[in-house]
Amino acid sequence: MPPGTAPRHLRAPAEDDPREVGGYRVVARLGAGGMGRVYLAHTPGGRPVALKVVRPELAGDPEFRRRFAREVASAQRIHGLFTAQVLDSGADAPTPWLATAYVPGPSLQQAVHAYGPLPVRTVLLLVAGIAEALQEIHRAGVVHRDLKPANV
Repeated sequence: MPPGTAPRHLRAPAEDDPREVGGYRVVARLGAGGMGRVYLAHTPGGRPVALKVVRPELAGDPEFRRRFAREVASAQRIHGLFTAQVLDSGADAPTPWLATAYVPGPSLQQAVHAYGPLPVRTVLLLVAGIAEALQEIHRAGVVHRDLKPANV
């Protein structure tokens, strides 16, 4: 995949999506949730990252911004094999954002939808990886409040 382009199976950014955030070039929208949108973006050198950008209406809430900054600081302490490492953040930017390592592939929800029930061995390996990730997250003093198949 040439730097700055999105894989064919991903959606190109919409008209209202940013083209650049914090020096990262947005190339595709990966998803959206209650807090904001997640994009596939590239560093100036072409390295892919997952870029989480806070919704504008939340960006104007001082209490939300304080919580977001605390969560970013906590997430930076997590270094597990089964977690996406925090690479950079703009917690103080007009629209806060967080860049993590990009992990290509479908979410657990997408995989089950596409392939049906997973083999028992695959499920056992997934559960072991999730348990290890949660152990690292809890060791850093963080409580994961949104563990669901769409986020695995």
